[in-house]
Amino acid sequence: MATADQVKALIKSHLNEDGERFHTLALQVAAHEARQGHNSLAHEIKTLVDKARARQKQGIVKFPNELSGLILTTESDERLTSIVLNEAHKMRIERILHEFHQKSTLKQHGMSHRRKILLSGPPGTGKTLTASVIAGELGLPLRTIQVDRLVTKFMGETAAKLRQIFDVIRESPGVFLFDEFDAIGGDRGRENDVGEMRRVLNSFLQFIESDSSDNIIVAATNNAHLLDRALFRRFDDTLYYDLPSPKEREHLIGNLLATFKSKKPEIKGAITASEGLSHADITAACYDSIKGAILGNKKTVTAKSLKMHLEERKSAY
Repeated sequence: MATADQVKALIKSHLNEDGERFHTLALQVAAHEARQGHNSLAHEIKTLVDKARARQKQGIVKFPNELSGLILTTESDERLTSIVLNEAHKMRIERILHEFHQKSTLKQHGMSHRRKILLSGPPGTGKTLTASVIAGELGLPLRTIQVDRLVTKFMGETAAKLRQIFDVIRESPGVFLFDEFDAIGGDRGRENDVGEMRRVLNSFLQFIESDSSDNIIVAATNNAHLLDRALFRRFDDTLYYDLPSPKEREHLIGNLLATFKSKKPEIKGAITASEGLSHADITAACYDSIKGAILGNKKTVTAKSLKMHLEERKSAY
């Protein structure tokens, strides 16, 4: 096994946030294990270091000063099992992932993988989580465009920033999420529309249509009915989200309580109590119940506690 000095050096480099030093020491440990005849362990350590370096390289992007704070980059470890969806939605997300993995084959036949995705539905129904799941499944950084900070009062500045964002999309790997997309994608025919936002939308239409990168672009909105109709044909896929069905609520509650490793309470009443709530609301209520059990030094989440927290969430509306 690794020597005491190697273990101490590894811990020190980690605490100092010296990633490159940590990787170098880890490879030294791998070499040490290989000399001891522990080839399987050595190979496993080297593979972990290679993957970490690859992910770190993907995540490093030098943004123009004008985009400082506009693009938030995170690493996602979410998987398709993290999200509760109906079979139709799950199949369509799997198709996006499959086509991405087979993009070279599609290019050989003059076709491109579906990579421009529009998600719409009420708040808390899984739109942002879907983007995170796609990023996690593909091993790509999730780059979220802060749309509320993108729009400025100065004429021409928003469109100029949009151009820079699409330059980043062209040059840097990732899943790019435009959240609250209706802020820039609103219908150009609305009476309260202003000329500047029409120009911004026209710019976006041009940029997204001309973009030929391999990256995934996701636009999410709570208000699809506010979007300009010209947007829809620019996207390869449109997924409409809704509040979870009784079966989905049962599945979601079961999954969340399983993480507490406790016996499942009788959740029939909880399914009824959760009607009208979003995935996010139900998740928050389950976590409230789990925290209550932990702080009350109890080993199980009771149906009474869960129902109470669900009712609390519902009362907010």
